[in-house]
Amino acid sequence: MGNVLSAEKREQVIALGRLGWSLRRIEERTGVRRETASAYLTQAGVAVRGARQRGQPPRAPGAGGAPAGAPAEAPAPEGAPAVSPAAANPASGVSTDSAPAAPPPAGDGAPDAVPLAANAPARSPTASACGPYRELIALALDQGRNAMAIWQDLVDGHGFPAGYPSVMRFVRQLRGPASPEAHAIIQTAPGEEGQVDYGQGPMVRDPTTRTYRRTRLFVLTLGYSRKSVRLLLFRSSTRLWAELHERAFRRLGGAPHVIILDNLREGVLQPDVYDPTLNPLYHDVLAHYGVTALPCRVRDPDRKGKVESGVGHAQRTPLQGLRFEALDAAQAYLDHWETRWADTRIHGTTKRQVAAMFAEERPHLLPLPPTPFRYYAFGTRTVHLDGCVEVAKAYYRVPPGRIGTPLAVQWDERMVRILDPRTGALLREHERQHPGQYREDPDDRPRRTPPATRALLAQAAATGRHVGQLATTLHADDPLRAVRRIQGLLALARQFGAAPVDHACAVALDFAGPSYQVVRRYLERHPPTPLTLRQVDPLIRELTRYRDLLQGRAPDGDDDDAAS
Repeated sequence: MGNVLSAEKREQVIALGRLGWSLRRIEERTGVRRETASAYLTQAGVAVRGARQRGQPPRAPGAGGAPAGAPAEAPAPEGAPAVSPAAANPASGVSTDSAPAAPPPAGDGAPDAVPLAANAPARSPTASACGPYRELIALALDQGRNAMAIWQDLVDGHGFPAGYPSVMRFVRQLRGPASPEAHAIIQTAPGEEGQVDYGQGPMVRDPTTRTYRRTRLFVLTLGYSRKSVRLLLFRSSTRLWAELHERAFRRLGGAPHVIILDNLREGVLQPDVYDPTLNPLYHDVLAHYGVTALPCRVRDPDRKGKVESGVGHAQRTPLQGLRFEALDAAQAYLDHWETRWADTRIHGTTKRQVAAMFAEERPHLLPLPPTPFRYYAFGTRTVHLDGCVEVAKAYYRVPPGRIGTPLAVQWDERMVRILDPRTGALLREHERQHPGQYREDPDDRPRRTPPATRALLAQAAATGRHVGQLATTLHADDPLRAVRRIQGLLALARQFGAAPVDHACAVALDFAGPSYQVVRRYLERHPPTPLTLRQVDPLIRELTRYRDLLQGRAPDGDDDDAAS
């Protein structure tokens, strides 16, 4: 025997073996390995009781707790009290409080039942420690919680003394074992890779509707240490997807070199095997932190199996069957579980503690930039006839020759950037303007009047002499804003008529200054009144008389004068 036990420990192992304890239970109680205990029991002539195979009936104990068919101890003399080996040998260290007395030998004339000692325990030494918690475990299983979550709840809430294997075996007896699945293991260097994915979170009461709704669970898992960051949210968008990455990087204290993600719309606009198109905001956020995004191939989720396992771990263990009244409470519960259980567990693949491996990986992560990313909105805008694009009711000039062309636009609280949609090159960058204002680069002003603008000037001149004069003045003063103002003058002519608008333009040119706003306010304060029938009849007679004079005919009532 490679291990030599002390006399006290040896007597303790032999006494427990005679009580019928299994090698596993002896190892849990004494700390002596099963191989060593088995060797000492065999040397002492005590039948060794191994783990019962699944599917086999339990063996009936013989004399001294040994299995049936094993040599029994000599029966005690008639009239002598039955004393257990542990009680006969006080130096063994095993008290009758934790180990029951040995049953009497079976044989003819033996009584059907023997009363137990007064200090015997309430359960058999071979019974599961989970027996008193059967109802709690069954209720948790009905809620869909797994053995690890049940054990953690029993330890935190009920002071459960046994370990996780006890709960695992008890749960396996209640619902049966699950068939394992084969998975490939991808080895990565520290800080090299991180994987991200969405999953379903718990039910949380929405503060707006006051009803429970399903949350979304964002998980980022590092490929080397399996350290995960889990965040809860109600809804998702392109900006929220990017902000979750930034929050995860801040929690980790660094960023991995590569991010493996699925082809969801928030991150990938166009999935492709060779050259996928990333969302521009998501791409810029990762570039700000020096991270490269590698989307998975379509229908190939095993490439990010570590984060898939992290999502399932959180769904099955801490969150299954629970409801929360607020999102902050759900996140606090998840953070506590992450620190107390997820980080301190021994990972099944690496066989090491997650927190210890993360301590090795953290120095290899990319350092965080001094300032966070400045988020922006983006979209597509078509260039108008005046050579501008509209963003939030303000107008910004683009380089000439792009009228009617859609361009990519990005804007935030300070700047507006206009990009080429094919190459992503920056065409122009303007300061943000208030609604109704314009912004242009002096080099973008056209040297010649565009044909569309000349057509508007000709249409204004045809509407009225003063309308054409005002339109020409507006275009000479500010060509950028003149196009829309001329269009406004023509719209007023269609609404009020050409003559009133021409009169209002004359007033603006003579007194108030050339301005479209002056013309519009004048027409609103002095709207043209419709002609009455008494005013129309003389006008019709006068127009008829003028027509007859042009045709060389005498007006009605003047025939005699014409004849003479």
